[in-house]
Amino acid sequence: MESWVLWLIAACLLGVGEMLTLSFFLAPFAAGAVLAAAAALVGANDVIQWAVFLVASVLALLVIRPIARSHRRLPPQLRTGTRALIGKRGIVLERIVNHEGVGIVKIDGEVWTARAYDEDDVYDIGLRVEVVEIRGATALVTE
Repeated sequence: MESWVLWLIAACLLGVGEMLTLSFFLAPFAAGAVLAAAAALVGANDVIQWAVFLVASVLALLVIRPIARSHRRLPPQLRTGTRALIGKRGIVLERIVNHEGVGIVKIDGEVWTARAYDEDDVYDIGLRVEVVEIRGATALVTE
């Protein structure tokens, strides 16, 4: 079997290993194997193929891996719309009683219909509550 085929098989195995581990450790070696396969295709001898493999793999490992790892530490995406209200504090403007179907809360300057997250809870005017969930135009709150 020709050496470029062996390098491509190695690249595929390393690529599959990378997909299974997701550590971005095997991917640079897979890239090095692809470059070594290219060197084999143009007629380079075994020593040059191994040199290409090692140099390309180490360079990719030292340059690309830190960049890829830093992207894994990015903060979560910003929440927008009603999702941004979850976890916010609000003030009860109208007594919240679920079985009576009443309740209004002010969250970040906006007035929302509110219900208690726990059916039996009752919240009086002026109490500070936390938004647990938004269902439609109703904020579900807890103390």
